[in-house]
Amino acid sequence: MTTHFIAHDAADTVGVVVVEKVLAGQEVNGWIMETDETVTIKALVEVPLGHKLALADIQNDDTIVKYGNDIGRAVSDIPKGGYVHVHNVKTKRW
Repeated sequence: MTTHFIAHDAADTVGVVVVEKVLAGQEVNGWIMETDETVTIKALVEVPLGHKLALADIQNDDTIVKYGNDIGRAVSDIPKGGYVHVHNVKTKRW
């Protein structure tokens, strides 16, 4: 089985695409490193290599957690399987 994305921590809200771009509608497998579990989700849109995929529904203003760290806040609702990037995540600093 191919691992398409990884998340370090069970509390992560996003996984990082690690093998190749993920296509819209593709069923993708992810590895949660902390728990050594495998999860499968359906990508709703194309997500490029190295970019983030929502592991659960994320609501506007929710904290985005990647590799166990707060990386910002959602500025719109992001559905499970959605693309998480600069268009829907902003730093909490400003």
